[in-house]
Amino acid sequence: MKQSKPAITLLLATLIGLGAGGMAEATGDRPRVGLVLGGGGARGIAHIGVLQELERLRVPVDAIAGTSMGAIVGGLYASGMSADELEQTVESLNWSQALSDTPARRNLNFRRKQDDVRYPIDLELGVRDREIVLPRGFVQGQNLDPLLRNLTAGVAHISDFAKLPIPFRAVATDVVSGSDYVMTSGDLARSMRASMSVPGLIAPTSLDGRLLIDGGVAANLPVDVVRAMDVDIVIAVDVEFPLYALDDLQSAPAITEQMLTILIRKETLRQIETLSDDDVLIRPDLGTFASSDFANPEFAIEKGHAAIAGVEQQLRALSLSEADYATHVAARTVVAPEYRQLDFVRFDHDGPLATELLAARAGVHAGDPVDADMLAAGASRLYGLDMFAQVNYRLVEDGDQVGVVYTAVDKSWGPDFLNVGVSLQDDFDGTTAFNLAARLTRTGLNRNGAEWRTDLQLGTDLLLESEFYQPFGSGLRYFVAPRIRLQQTNQNVFVDGQDIAQMRVAEGELGLDVGAELGLVGEFRMGLYRGDGKLRVKIGDPMIPDFKYDLGAMFAQLQFDTFDKSRFPRSGLLARVRWDASSKALGASENYDKLQFDLLSAWSRGKSTFNAGIGFATLFDDNAQLQEYTPLGGFLRLSGLDYGQISGPHAAIGRLVYYRLLGDYSNALLDVPVYLGASAEVGNVWQDQSDISLDSVLVNGSVFAAFDTYFGAIYLAVGFAEGGNHAFYLSIGSPPL
Repeated sequence: MKQSKPAITLLLATLIGLGAGGMAEATGDRPRVGLVLGGGGARGIAHIGVLQELERLRVPVDAIAGTSMGAIVGGLYASGMSADELEQTVESLNWSQALSDTPARRNLNFRRKQDDVRYPIDLELGVRDREIVLPRGFVQGQNLDPLLRNLTAGVAHISDFAKLPIPFRAVATDVVSGSDYVMTSGDLARSMRASMSVPGLIAPTSLDGRLLIDGGVAANLPVDVVRAMDVDIVIAVDVEFPLYALDDLQSAPAITEQMLTILIRKETLRQIETLSDDDVLIRPDLGTFASSDFANPEFAIEKGHAAIAGVEQQLRALSLSEADYATHVAARTVVAPEYRQLDFVRFDHDGPLATELLAARAGVHAGDPVDADMLAAGASRLYGLDMFAQVNYRLVEDGDQVGVVYTAVDKSWGPDFLNVGVSLQDDFDGTTAFNLAARLTRTGLNRNGAEWRTDLQLGTDLLLESEFYQPFGSGLRYFVAPRIRLQQTNQNVFVDGQDIAQMRVAEGELGLDVGAELGLVGEFRMGLYRGDGKLRVKIGDPMIPDFKYDLGAMFAQLQFDTFDKSRFPRSGLLARVRWDASSKALGASENYDKLQFDLLSAWSRGKSTFNAGIGFATLFDDNAQLQEYTPLGGFLRLSGLDYGQISGPHAAIGRLVYYRLLGDYSNALLDVPVYLGASAEVGNVWQDQSDISLDSVLVNGSVFAAFDTYFGAIYLAVGFAEGGNHAFYLSIGSPPL
């Protein structure tokens, strides 16, 4: 059956690649063999099957040139990996994670975790000179770089690619001149990364003073490059996507894809025409196997094996005896130097942040052992500042000392950033809340990492909030944050379960907060705020007068967030406790204290996850007004009740939620994970503390289907309450978990 090939798939298919190279033994009188591995995304995994067949036939490989995925496979093979080791590596990789920039959430600082929850759309735009600036690529390659660096760690000390176990060349495209650029030396992992910088998808790589994109644009099958490496016989492996047949060209996207294929294939055909009768051309029959189909490497590898059948006799003419082939393989062994500990740690960056801040964030120090996982974790923690497009590291020798250099690349679309979010809550019974939000963050305002962020939300709930955040002190763990907030929200008024009115609550306040970061997992914040508010009837009896009040309070808040993901977390906890002390002495209309506590915990087994939570809010005085009451009702907040159907000065809720992932998305680049789940919920609100009892607790529940999309979590749910009441929900945006 023919497989579809959207534009993004075509780009990945024709351009992505992997690489490495080395020094072979003297070839004596036998011909020197050069191997060319072309680009093709997941189709390039077929190269591994070809390499396994070459090893079975004992065909020596004396030089390798690769483009895109061919640069990755070829480069790793040239660095000393066997074909079987390549197969194990490819089949064990999480390609979806590798081809994304999402850092492990544990490496985000707490402030960035808050952004992650509030603005789930994974798109950050730049703002410069009042214009929107787009990133150079959808993926910057933050997770790909350390992966390639770890895989090539054994030859990281070799900068001349001719001295790798097999001499190697990686081919990229100079985006300024449009010509191919052959990388012969330098940082092997970085060169491999440059060769697979798919235009528009993976950001270009700055290397050797050039801006490089995927080599497939200029030379997807670089026969001439390997021939220049003093070889006598060329084995070329072409895995490009085939041209569509006439019947398949029925849409504009299909025509566009065909055009791209033609442009890329034109140079490939020219290279193939240079092959002589002694050379070998191998074309695995991959059909329309998608370039993004990293979930099925076995298929591509098997096609690589099968492709040898038609040229096996030619290849057998190049075979060595068992003894000579063993000598050939032994000559490819490289003994990596043993680095025991770091003598220095350096930081290479052009941004305004103080080097001391970067050092404190990285957590890597002179005297630490040389450990790849530790060094990569330091890069991830720096990237977690969310101020850089990429953070890379490399081991360097300086005389008789060895150290690590972290290179932080500023975001080309910064330093001011725009995030957007959308949320929708609908109960299919006339109650709908829709909000569109945007956050503008100005970063790097001084050496200590000050930032100024402003939130604007339009829709059912209006919000304008701005905060200037200034870190200070040892390790810049402490901060001061003056802020302003203007907000309007709706609050439903129910009597005996009937919605009798909807109040519009408008508030404005000025505040000054101080606090401290608690590592990467939490924050303590306290401060003072002053303002005023107003309640008016939006829907209901127009004779009800408006009510005005003043705000004036001090507060303290402690928060922790160790969730592994903001949407559909599988492990960790989320906790918040907040105390507000309203005081007439500070300008408030009334004296009262309010205490709120929320705790969520997640744990998983296989594809199943449980999420348990408790929460309560209580007012210690009878002077608090309606706007301070806590509402319950809505999806996962007593799901059988309407949004905000009950509210009171004292509220409590507990819930247990179960959800299970359907299917396997570990290597799916474009699919949308789907979950099925259910919840059990208990809780209520009370007017007086003396009314609180287990007998008055309401029991509710829900069943739901959920989708983890680019725009955030989408839930379709039905809730149940005692007495047969039920409610339907559509929720889009920030997850209610």
